[in-house]
Amino acid sequence: MSLPANPNPHLQLRLDAEGLLKKGAAPPTKGWPTGTNTLSLLYKLASSPESADDALKLLHELQVHQVELDLQHEQVEATRREIDEDFTHYKWLYDAAPVPYFSVDFAGNILEGNLAASELFELAVTDLSGRRVESLLAPRDQPVLLELLQELREGLSRASCDVQSGKGSATQRLRVVASAAPGGAGFLLALVPLTDRGGDGRVSLSLVGRST
Repeated sequence: MSLPANPNPHLQLRLDAEGLLKKGAAPPTKGWPTGTNTLSLLYKLASSPESADDALKLLHELQVHQVELDLQHEQVEATRREIDEDFTHYKWLYDAAPVPYFSVDFAGNILEGNLAASELFELAVTDLSGRRVESLLAPRDQPVLLELLQELREGLSRASCDVQSGKGSATQRLRVVASAAPGGAGFLLALVPLTDRGGDGRVSLSLVGRST
């Protein structure tokens, strides 16, 4: 039967450091400095037989503390690598998504677009940021997208509308599917090309579920 994990991370760190010292398997020191006052106290205690034991205890505490710092450094580095790997992974998922994708702020300014969006509107990815998102559409359809964003501002969780692109060598019909970004950071918009206009080609707006 395995024992439960120690609920006190600071105590567990100390136990790990002491265990590594006993095994002689402490990680390589990162050069954490020992103050001159501490070294002077160690020398003074070690110079007297009456306080030699205290010097050994203090030296042990210093060694444990240094190993704790080294272990913490390793944990921080491991966490940083994991965060970098996660960021690279999700950045790749965003950039390489087969559907044009935007993140916009509450005012409707593009914060970021992916590669598919830059290809659709024949603009560099860096040129998308800062543009008004509706400026990429045909003038007659811009109010429809603005209405969609307003519905999201008022609490709608998700909405969609069909519009006509107004940028690029060949304009086309698009379905914009939008939702509020997590944490209230703005909106997320996916643009799906439509192959069949159908009907009279007029724009439509679909509203889905108001958030509570």
